[in-house]
Amino acid sequence: MEPHRQTVSICSLSTELGVVEAIPNPNFYLAGADYSLGLPNCINEFIGVAKMKSTQKFRRFMGTETEFGIATPTQPKLSPIVTSTHAVVSYALRNIGTRSRWDFAAEHPTRDTRGSDRRRYRTGAMVDPETLGVANAVTHNGARFYVDHAHPEYSSPECVDAWQAMVYDQAGDRIALQAINDVATFSQSGTSALANHGACPPLKIYKNNVDGKGASYGSHENYLYPRSTEFADIADGLIPFFVTRIIMIGAGRVGLGQHGETPGFQISQRADYIEQEISLETTLNRGLINTRDEPHTNPETHGRLHVITGDANMSQTSTLLKLGTTALVLDAIDAGVRFDDLRPKDPVSEISAVSHDLSLTHKITLANGSSATAIEIQKEYLRRVTEAVVSLTEREQKVLALWEEVLDLLADDPLSTAHLLDWTAKYALIKGFLDRGVAVSDPKIALIDLQYTDVDPSKSLYHALVRKGRMRTLVTDEEINTAIAMPPAQSRAWTRGRMIERFADELVAANWQELHFADPNSPGGEIFVDLTEVDGLNKAAAEDIIASSPSAAEAARKFLDAKSRT
Repeated sequence: MEPHRQTVSICSLSTELGVVEAIPNPNFYLAGADYSLGLPNCINEFIGVAKMKSTQKFRRFMGTETEFGIATPTQPKLSPIVTSTHAVVSYALRNIGTRSRWDFAAEHPTRDTRGSDRRRYRTGAMVDPETLGVANAVTHNGARFYVDHAHPEYSSPECVDAWQAMVYDQAGDRIALQAINDVATFSQSGTSALANHGACPPLKIYKNNVDGKGASYGSHENYLYPRSTEFADIADGLIPFFVTRIIMIGAGRVGLGQHGETPGFQISQRADYIEQEISLETTLNRGLINTRDEPHTNPETHGRLHVITGDANMSQTSTLLKLGTTALVLDAIDAGVRFDDLRPKDPVSEISAVSHDLSLTHKITLANGSSATAIEIQKEYLRRVTEAVVSLTEREQKVLALWEEVLDLLADDPLSTAHLLDWTAKYALIKGFLDRGVAVSDPKIALIDLQYTDVDPSKSLYHALVRKGRMRTLVTDEEINTAIAMPPAQSRAWTRGRMIERFADELVAANWQELHFADPNSPGGEIFVDLTEVDGLNKAAAEDIIASSPSAAEAARKFLDAKSRT
C-alpha cells in the first residue's frame, strides 16, 4: 500500500507556511557537494521474557552528537573547514568569552570493546585552539561545540534520561543558529573571529546527514551501560532493533544509494551507508553496532554504547523515540531479555530494504527462517520491554505510550504520522509535488529535502509546520532556551558548565572527565577538577562550592577537600 494521506502542495506551502527563500545564486556546498538548483516561483526468548536479574535498574546517562551540514551560498567553494571554524569561534567569543583547548589525553577512539586498540599514532594531549579546523568550545550548558571533519559539531552534556537528552539535543540546534548570527555580527562590522582571515560570508547550517554526493556525516547517540552486561548480548539484542527502528526515527531522504544515484525517496538518511554488522569505524565501513570502547568514566564499571546508525532529527517526537526506546531496550537486555529470534538473516541489506519501502510492508527474512515486517518486529520489542522492565519513571511510561501510538498509526497508514515523524512529514510535503507530475529527480524535490532541515526557523519547512500546528512538539521554547543556558542538574555537566560560565578566563583545557585551570599559586601550573564520575559533581554536590569560590583554583581545592572527607 502506498501512503496517501495528508498530501500538501509545496506551492501552497510557499504562501501558507511563509518560508520561501529568495536566493540569487542558489548554490549549496555541503562537505564537498554543490547543488545548483533552479527554483520555481512557488518556492524561491530465546522467545519470551526472562526474569529481571535485579530490581535495581541501572542509571543510564545518555546524550547526542550532531555533525551539522554547512554551506555558504554566496561562496559555494569556500572550505567548510574554514566556515565551520568561523562558526565555532564566533559563538565562543560572543557567548562564552573564550575558546578552549580540548585535552585529548583521555580520548581513545581506536580502542575496541572486543579487546584491541588500533591506534597507529598518538595525538598530542592538547591541541592549540588557534589551529584552523580544531576550534573547540565548552558551552554554558556543559556541552562541547567544536569542528569535526569539516563540520560544526554539537555534543550534548550528559543527560539523566531520554526526555532530558531530547531537550538538550534541541538546544544544540539553537546554538548552531546562534553561531550563524554571531558570524554575521562579525561580518557586518567588517571583522572576523579568525586571525589572518577575512570576514566570513553568510552561513547556512542544516541538521541532516548526507550531502547528496556520496558523503555522510553523523548523528550519534551515547548510552552508558554496566560492564556486568556482556557487550555481545547488547549487540545481539540491538541488531534487529536498529534495522527496524528507522520506521520511527528516520529523517527521510531524497535519493537511493550512497550517491543518490537512483531517483526516489527513502525513510532513513543513514541506512545506505551501513556496510557491516559490527565495526569500530564511524566514517567508513560503518557497522550497525559500533565497538568503540571509550566510556569517558570509570572503564572498570561502565561502558559507553556509541550508536552511529541514527538520523539527525528535527522532530522532537522522533528524537524522543530514538533515545527513549533504545534506552528501554538496553534496560531489557540488562534484565536478561533475549531478542535472538528476531535477528535478520542479512541485517546489512535489510536496513536498506526497510528504508526503501515506504509502505512498511517489506517482509524481513529472519535467521530462523521466518519473516516479519519492521512494524511487527518493533511491536515485539515493545511487548517484551513492557513486560520486563520495572520501576518505570513517568517519562519512560510516556515513551512506551508514544512507541505504541506511533506503531499503531504506521500500521494503519504511514502518512497518518506526518504530524509526529520527520520522514512522513517530509514525504507528505514532497508527495504534493509528485502527485502533480513533478519527477522525484527534479531539483525542487532535493531542495525540499534540504530546506526541511534548515536550523533557521524562518527558512525551515519543519519549523513552518510547527508554526502551523502540523507538527507536534513536546517541550516549550522556554525549556529549550533554559537548556542552552543551564547544564543538567543530575550529572557532572553541571560543574563543567557552571565552572566555564564563572571562570572562563582561568580555563586552560577541558575534556569530559577533567577541567584544567590556571593555578595562581604556581606560575605556569595548573589545578584540576576531576569529573570521572558521571553523577559525581552534580548540582547538589557542586553548586554551593562554585558559588562561594572567588576563583577556579579555590573551587578546585574545595572539591578536593570534599572528596577527601568522603
